[in-house]
Amino acid sequence: MRLCVLMGSPRRNGNTAALMNEFLDQWALLGGESQVIWLYDRQIHACLGCMACQECMDSLGCVQQDDVADIFGEMARADGILLATPIYAWYCTPPMKALVDRVVYAGNKKYGTQKGPALLEGKCVASLTTCGYPADKGADLWEEGLKRLCRHSKMRYLGMFCRRDLGREIPFMNEEAARDARAFARSLLRMMEVKEP
Repeated sequence: MRLCVLMGSPRRNGNTAALMNEFLDQWALLGGESQVIWLYDRQIHACLGCMACQECMDSLGCVQQDDVADIFGEMARADGILLATPIYAWYCTPPMKALVDRVVYAGNKKYGTQKGPALLEGKCVASLTTCGYPADKGADLWEEGLKRLCRHSKMRYLGMFCRRDLGREIPFMNEEAARDARAFARSLLRMMEVKEP
C-alpha cells in the first residue's frame, strides 16, 4: 500500500513530526510505501474562487502556477492520504487549509456548466494530529471537516490519531505515544486492505 503523507507542520523536529516518524517506521516494517510532502516547503496559493477548474474534467484545471498540481498528482497515485498536522486555532495549519480548499473544489467537478467526476474517488483518508487540548475539544472541528470533505469527494475516511501536548514541562514523546502511533499505522493498513463493496 502506498501512502501520501501531507505534512502540515512547519517544524521538522516538532511533535507532529515525532509522531509521524514512529508511524512511518511501523508502516515500512509492514511493507507499506510512503512519500512525505512537507507543505511549508511548497508553494500553495489560496483558491481564487474563479471556477476555471470546473471546465476541465480530467485534471485539476487550476489557473494558478504553483505546486498544487504536483501534490495532487501524488495524492492521486497513492492508495491512501494521511494528513499530518498540528492543530492551530481548532483547525489545520495554513498551507494544509489552502491545499484542502484547492483539492476539494478543483478535484470535484460539480460546479460548472457540466457535471463531472470526483477525481480522488475511492481514496482512503486519515489524519495524524497534535494539539494542546483533549482531542474532543481541540481536534474535533478538524475531524468533522475531514469527514465532510471525504463524503463530498467520495473518499473513505478511516479515522484520526490525535495526541495532546501537555505543555513544555512534560516531554511530548514517550513510549506510550510511540506505541500508539505504531498501533495507528497497523490499524490504518488493515482498514485500507479491506475493500469497500
